[in-house]
Amino acid sequence: MKSSCLLFCFVCLIAVVRAQDQVPSFVKDSLDSYIEKAMRDWQIPGVAVCVVKDGKVVVMKGYGVKKTGSADKVDTNTLFMIGSNTKAFTGTALAMLQADKKLSLDDHVQKWLPDFKLYDLWVAKEASIRDLLCHRLGFETFQGDFMYFDSDLTLQEVREKFGKVKPEYSFRSKWGYTNAAFLTAGEIVPKATGGKTWAQFLEERIFKPLQMTNTLALSKDIAKANNKAAAHTVDKDVLKEIPYGNIDNMYAAGSISSSVSDMSHWVLAQLAAGKYNDTQVIPVAAIAQTRLPHSILGNGGHLYNKAHFSLYGLGWFIEEYAGRKFVGHTGGVNGFVTSVAMIPEERLGIIVLTNTDANNFYEALRYEIQDAYLGLPYRNYSQVYLANSKENHQEEAAWLKAKRDTIDTKPATSLPLASFAGEYTHNVYGKLSLGLEGGKLIARFEHHKGRYATLEPLGGSRFLATFNESLYGVKEWPFAIAGGKVKSVTVTVADFVEFTPYEFYKK
Repeated sequence: MKSSCLLFCFVCLIAVVRAQDQVPSFVKDSLDSYIEKAMRDWQIPGVAVCVVKDGKVVVMKGYGVKKTGSADKVDTNTLFMIGSNTKAFTGTALAMLQADKKLSLDDHVQKWLPDFKLYDLWVAKEASIRDLLCHRLGFETFQGDFMYFDSDLTLQEVREKFGKVKPEYSFRSKWGYTNAAFLTAGEIVPKATGGKTWAQFLEERIFKPLQMTNTLALSKDIAKANNKAAAHTVDKDVLKEIPYGNIDNMYAAGSISSSVSDMSHWVLAQLAAGKYNDTQVIPVAAIAQTRLPHSILGNGGHLYNKAHFSLYGLGWFIEEYAGRKFVGHTGGVNGFVTSVAMIPEERLGIIVLTNTDANNFYEALRYEIQDAYLGLPYRNYSQVYLANSKENHQEEAAWLKAKRDTIDTKPATSLPLASFAGEYTHNVYGKLSLGLEGGKLIARFEHHKGRYATLEPLGGSRFLATFNESLYGVKEWPFAIAGGKVKSVTVTVADFVEFTPYEFYKK
């Protein structure tokens, strides 16, 4: 009996040693120091990381603090807003409803939402649920987002305005990341379930069965949570706390808050064909639908390793990376950037959550861990990305200095400053008010109370617009002059929010 026990213990010891040997040295020996250095380099207050492999959690840890200047440590249950990582939940929810035979992903949207409208009425009639979930309606990436996010628009008003925005491209001709399309998909859930909201469906069918006990579906709830990370950004090289994003009028596109502990359950289920604790939570068919390529982004590419194509499923990016299929997504929302990455054939999942929106570390760490498990060379992505970021910041600083130098010369405007003041309208957004305050032109937006831009003359009819919230950037706004009068102003914001310009016409 004693020899049997000794043999059993010896076998167990060998199994433990082998399991440890399967963990790459970077993950086993260098992860903490790598993360701690990167947090200093990027000015990140808090990070949470999880690695799952072969059905088990290999790493799960919090680093740093929830809020700059505090001593409150991030732990594995600390909530971070996950932004567009919400989209995979929305795509999965609709795919589950198809598996339940409650709807078909090929159904026309108007079958479920008769009031669904788009700029082109024929496209609105033909668009399917799949089209909503794979970004192929014809919009430019982020088109309309400045109008929707952090606005006082109701959900219904967002949908109405979405229906009036003229897409940059034709239907199904080009991939363009469209947040309002995911909102529309979320609105189908109560129609197909007999009244359960998107948030209720996620809670009952995904969060509870996966034991995601701390996860919140709506952004309004994070402020009331006990264990939560604050939102931060870096403005003029200074780290500062900013308000949480108010994005429940776009809920299905990005409103979820979660922790690495809860997200590990989601990833474990994804890597086990929908099973969690031997229970089939997500149908295999639903998992397959979300990972079916629907849209072509391009040939892909990577700084160092082979990556031959980039596609989009239903809430997931799908890529080929070093001969493997990659499934993942990133999320960016006021004060947070996050990453969820999986290589299903390796049964590998990586989750990185950060509480500042001014870093590329969340992707650098994902690549570092991913490469380590694939036996690829160590690249120190954080330093590579940091060098690129610093170069971009230097270019932006040089551009801004040139603009400031021009302003300091007090260049003449094409018309008296007071001529630019007045009420302006955009045919979809609504009103923009330009007023003289303390001798400067201040732009205020009808649907964004508290947000404004200060306009300083660059000469002629050009002005430098600086937003009071750094997230929205510093941009050059040109005015159109006709017949000695101001006709319009072209408004742009930071690319992080939206690329597309808005033409506001003077009344």
